[in-house]
Amino acid sequence: MTNLFERLSRERPTPVKTKIKQEDPAQRLLNWLQTWRKPTIRSADILIYGPRVVRNRKSTLDATEILVKHGWLIPQKTNQSNWRRWEIVREPTIRPTLAD
Repeated sequence: MTNLFERLSRERPTPVKTKIKQEDPAQRLLNWLQTWRKPTIRSADILIYGPRVVRNRKSTLDATEILVKHGWLIPQKTNQSNWRRWEIVREPTIRPTLAD
């Protein structure tokens, strides 16, 4: 004899595990930079106002290095060696992506 729970489980399909795709932090930063109104950005601005995924120093520097490598950011000289500033390259694209 089967109990209530066994009878109920027969009617249900087995659950399918789905993976939530995590977007790349550099791509999230690039998407956010398209809304930034100034022509340049500092690392402090990204740490304060940027996407939550890049709000620590290591992930900010990693994401900006990727964007520099792909040509979306151009490093600029600063007065102090521990400051970072970049010029944002704006291209007329609807959804900019990083090339693999």
